[in-house]
Amino acid sequence: MATQRRQRFIHGQVAWMLGSILVLALLDAITLELFFVLSFIGFLVLIELTAPIAVTPTWRRRLKWLIGLGLIVFGYIVVRRILAILPSGVL
Repeated sequence: MATQRRQRFIHGQVAWMLGSILVLALLDAITLELFFVLSFIGFLVLIELTAPIAVTPTWRRRLKWLIGLGLIVFGYIVVRRILAILPSGVL
């Protein structure tokens, strides 16, 4: 059974992602890349805001893998955007 803190974390992440979709829809700028970047930033902020002081639960230790995977995808998105901006003769 999920603990209250874990449920709060999940509810916060879902609320952040729904808010991101809403803002992107209002701005007419919905793309998968922007949604991922906003969701990932929210995920990192939420991890820091809900971090326990003394004891780290097991489920929070497993978040390192999600952070690592998210950083890899984020790096891929940044590289793709940079390559799209650069003139064709640079690389």
